[in-house]
Amino acid sequence: MKLLFPNGEHDAVEIGPGDVLVGAGADCAVMLAAPGIAPQHCKLYERDGQTFAQPLGDAVTVLNGKQITAEASIKPGDLLLFARVGARVVASAPAATVPRRSLPAGEEDGRTRVRMALPKFVMRGVSGPTFGKTFGVIGTLTLGRSAECDISIASDEISRHHAKLQVVPDGVMVEDMGSANGTFVNNQRVHGSTLMRHGDELRLDTVRFMLMSPAAEATSSAQRPAEPVASVAPAKSGKSVWIIVALIVIAAIAAAVLRHLGKI
Repeated sequence: MKLLFPNGEHDAVEIGPGDVLVGAGADCAVMLAAPGIAPQHCKLYERDGQTFAQPLGDAVTVLNGKQITAEASIKPGDLLLFARVGARVVASAPAATVPRRSLPAGEEDGRTRVRMALPKFVMRGVSGPTFGKTFGVIGTLTLGRSAECDISIASDEISRHHAKLQVVPDGVMVEDMGSANGTFVNNQRVHGSTLMRHGDELRLDTVRFMLMSPAAEATSSAQRPAEPVASVAPAKSGKSVWIIVALIVIAAIAAAVLRHLGKI
């Protein structure tokens, strides 16, 4: 099988028996220069006639709209998303590959030019077993203790099927799935469903997430005014201070002499 990038962003990559590393590192067969790409982001390989994708570390890899956290089988027609960069899996038999768009001389460095966006929303774990991890929110996802959930959380306080997330035009709709300990958005218990927006907190008992929109973060950073630089008055040099002191002393002596002579 081969890995193709939309709009000719990268040459077709053959996935063979050996490991095909995807990442930002120079040792990767597929080098992706994009935010969120780890030095070694994902590994692609064949085994026993099947092809697999395996995320490395906590790197965000999405297969057909569902984030994967372990080895997953891939087949022709599947869509992979590595952080902000997307790719399509195709069979090797058809020789049709997407030609790369030509670049001006001197600008070709073999790296992928970013064209596909991150998921509209991501959730960042801020406590519990998901602390420090990032999960892409695409389509509809379930959260719970069960391994069948899209985001499986190993915590006894989490119900097997705890909550459901669904991306909508204005944000992410959160629905409690009859959990024992409840689902909370900004410390307000969810009854039925509640809309979450960029910056809101989702809490499942003691496990907390922050919903983030990469696009909103980028806009906020661009519009944030620069910090004013406090002006600091230049310090007077030690030489200037001594000159002033000397002038005061001379003036005092002169006044004393004139007073002694009766001039003042």
